[in-house]
Amino acid sequence: MGIKISDGLLKSVEKPSRYTGNEWNSVIKDPESINIRFAFCFPDTYEIGMSHLGMKILYHLLNERSDCYCERVFAPWTDMEGKMRENNIPLYALETKDPIKNFDFAGFTLQYEMSFSNIVNMLDLAGIPILSEERVQGAPFVCAGGPCAYNPEPLADIVDFFMMGEGEEIINEVMDVYGQWKGTGRTRLEFLEEIAKLEGIYVPSFYKFDYNEDGTIKELIPLKPQYPLSIRKRIIKDMDDAYFPEKIVVPYTDIVHDRIMLEIFRGCTRGCRFCQAGFIYRPVREKSPERLLELAKKLEESTGYEEISLTSLSTSDYTGLEPLTTGLLEDMEERKVNLSLPSLRIDSFSLDLMEKAQKVRKSGLTFAPEAGTQRLRDVINKGVAEEDLLKAVSLAFNGGWNGVKLYFMLGLPTETLEDVEGIADLAYKVVDVYRNVPRDRKGKGLNVTVSTATFVPKAFTPFQWEAQDGIANVHEKQMHLKDRIRSKQITYNYHENKLSFMEAVFARGDRRVCKVLIRAWQMGCRFDGWGEHFNYDVWMKAFEECGVDPYFYVTRKREYDEIFPWDHIDVGVSKKYLINENKKAVEGKVTPNCSVYCGGCGAAGFKSGICEKQA
Repeated sequence: MGIKISDGLLKSVEKPSRYTGNEWNSVIKDPESINIRFAFCFPDTYEIGMSHLGMKILYHLLNERSDCYCERVFAPWTDMEGKMRENNIPLYALETKDPIKNFDFAGFTLQYEMSFSNIVNMLDLAGIPILSEERVQGAPFVCAGGPCAYNPEPLADIVDFFMMGEGEEIINEVMDVYGQWKGTGRTRLEFLEEIAKLEGIYVPSFYKFDYNEDGTIKELIPLKPQYPLSIRKRIIKDMDDAYFPEKIVVPYTDIVHDRIMLEIFRGCTRGCRFCQAGFIYRPVREKSPERLLELAKKLEESTGYEEISLTSLSTSDYTGLEPLTTGLLEDMEERKVNLSLPSLRIDSFSLDLMEKAQKVRKSGLTFAPEAGTQRLRDVINKGVAEEDLLKAVSLAFNGGWNGVKLYFMLGLPTETLEDVEGIADLAYKVVDVYRNVPRDRKGKGLNVTVSTATFVPKAFTPFQWEAQDGIANVHEKQMHLKDRIRSKQITYNYHENKLSFMEAVFARGDRRVCKVLIRAWQMGCRFDGWGEHFNYDVWMKAFEECGVDPYFYVTRKREYDEIFPWDHIDVGVSKKYLINENKKAVEGKVTPNCSVYCGGCGAAGFKSGICEKQA
């Protein structure tokens, strides 16, 4: 029997619809007839979690199994958490309102590092022991996956096992093993040893680390000879055959991405040296336009959404974009369904494409030059020139657009003040382009928004050896840029760089930061990705109390022979290749696009997608 949440309690919190469930297309089953109950936990608010495509896919995939019931769980906002603790209401799943401590699995998706404190908070609110070693027979298994799982060590003491790579196949294999194990009386350890034989499963408690005197890692030691020394990520080889839901849950409240999301391909051919996603999701594998058109029709009919977004890391690189967009417009225009094309590249911008996409309504355009000068764009292997941007915005302004967002990073390796000033210069050149467009062609009231984020070195990128720029340095650059931008037509936004410092700690941290995470949560940290809740001073106090130096993980440049906390994870891209890319970055040398030239990164070993074609 589910927990009863009174109307009075719900009326006393912000956005009650976050906690009620019963949305259109949510899955209702009889828990009594189910052998495996899986709580899919998103460590952030409902409106952010419900916008995540991976959750939509795995939720419906697991619910297609007759032996499994997957329910959704989100982090309650601080007001709701207060009411729950006050009224002894444990964390519950939306579909049945049952406490998740009674489930077989609590599975977390790790989309960004600053959600980690919410994982600790959700486990505590659920009544599930935070440390894996304290969970006894009958407690749920806590598992995790997603991009941040590629450095699993900051959560190693908390998570029972990680699923590395794409989850569509591996999660079913884990459920199959669990279905055979459950009810046999065998121990938790025996279940974990059984699934550790599956490719892509990492059980942190099966390993220990030895450290050098300087704090760097000496070696990773498996506690038994049968535990694998390397854990290789899983990929879906054929995207047309891959599971994709034909119905998705339609929320009653606004969410961040309230639309149909059509995943057109996985991976990226570009190789931008700062971009973790561009390396961990290799190789590129496309869905056919025919399959996507079929899915679009079914999803539109089952949801009633009025917008379809094509999702990928670089939408304009999709080889079937022309037949797909033409087909979607033919099918959807009369239904007044808008087409959204995020992740368009500056060098392949097409006015024809944008006119197609925004026939129903025009919205702003977003471009990401990432750096202000060509020298720095070559260092990061962005592969676009200033002329590409100016040509793209000229086409847009001539087509009636009047809003452009430009995204950049501060603190990139080798960055100088000249590179920072180049960001302002580029924004002014965009304004000049607008001024030169005939009045009868351009939209009224130009608005150029310049946004800068602080560069965070990530695992499995060519910049994983680089130091992050210091907090004071980045702040100085932000203020310098702010002073350079004086036009009323340009708005400058920048991100809190102390938050980026903490992100870097968890992006490159080892097991020693796990106790800091738990201590910071005990001191009140949660929703750290939300500016109003992030408290840098509390985090620094937690590091101090735990005797862990955060600067060791952030502002220190690594040698090529240093062992990383994530070296036992195999994403298919070799360390040798990443070292070579790091050296080329220092020299300002560009690596061609994968679709033009195979650089031998190692992903061809997956024998799939673009790599298979090149082989």
